[in-house]
Amino acid sequence: MLRIGVAGLGTAGRLLIPAIEQHPQARLAAVADLVPEARESFAAAHGAVSCADIDALLQLKDVDAVYVATPTHLHREHVMAAIAAGKHVLVEKPMAPTIEEALAMTEAAERAGVVLSVGHSHGYDLPIQAMREIVASGELGRVKLINTAYYTDWFYRPRLREELDTALGGGVTFRQGSHQFDVIRVLGGGLLESVRATTFDWDPKRPGIGAYAAHCTFADGAVAAATYNGYGLFHSFELYDDVGELGYSESTEKKTGTARKAFYERTSNDERDAKRTRIERHTFTQPPMHHNFFGLTIVSCERGDIRQSPGGLYVYTIDGRSERALPVDLDPRSLVLAEWYETIARRRAPLHDGRWGIANVEICLAVIESSRTGREIRLKHQVAAPEVAAV
Repeated sequence: MLRIGVAGLGTAGRLLIPAIEQHPQARLAAVADLVPEARESFAAAHGAVSCADIDALLQLKDVDAVYVATPTHLHREHVMAAIAAGKHVLVEKPMAPTIEEALAMTEAAERAGVVLSVGHSHGYDLPIQAMREIVASGELGRVKLINTAYYTDWFYRPRLREELDTALGGGVTFRQGSHQFDVIRVLGGGLLESVRATTFDWDPKRPGIGAYAAHCTFADGAVAAATYNGYGLFHSFELYDDVGELGYSESTEKKTGTARKAFYERTSNDERDAKRTRIERHTFTQPPMHHNFFGLTIVSCERGDIRQSPGGLYVYTIDGRSERALPVDLDPRSLVLAEWYETIARRRAPLHDGRWGIANVEICLAVIESSRTGREIRLKHQVAAPEVAAV
């Protein structure tokens, strides 16, 4: 039985807890958060120990592993403390705002002999994993082109300062690009070679990186194009039967422009309160009806194309379009927990380990640097994805 402590009860921390409670070999042992009301009510509702901070959580002897879901700029401090306490660690993406911090965490875990995993990211989504299996089977030939695009209102949702500050791992390149770059690398094999990109900061009322477009080249010659726009007018779920990021139905009519308008009407003093209210709404009582949808992803291989469908995947070949259904009960956070558990309990090589996380951070930084300098950025810390069995 893996006894897990969760540090940070924001959206990420809350969304992993149902997966912990559903896993037959995992138990939620403790939660830590700086907001007393949040941690006390959550601990009581889930039968866990309430801790005022991560230091108190790490002192508990009946905690074997810790999910670090605290702000990105605190990840190194909290992960290093967990490693020093002999705990296995799952750290939320992005792993860190710098490669140096990500390397320090990874090397410390390797020296201590504890497992360090990085997630959640939408590379865990079952349709993305199923695409990866089709690619590995050789059924459609080699991957040549990956195109992924997502349009949301992320940039205008209630945010804390560190969520928008690139120096602290904020802005859409770090916070959302880390999802897209994981998807690209999962599908393309991991070994990206270079990045050329442009980031956008076009609203003076909300300064920061709110959108980007990136062209990524793999070592084998395949390419990937990634676009993210968080400025909140068009929403990608309009093209996907109104299925939103977490698999729940979203109303295009109700969402268009509402986050931006609410931001313009809100004072800076109540943005923190608005964020807390929004976090509370992310405690879902019913499972989603569909797969998570982090924008439309199309994989073009030599003999076919693949994209998500609301029920699984569409596969396009010379013989036409076919749909491959996938179960919706395997939500990505359950797959995160399964990979983490298998790595700890059975020492199976994971995909999303510390080295994989370092490579993700490198791409986020390369996108920002490429936009700043107008140059193509060569990558140095990329690692290959482990092989998967053919379908």
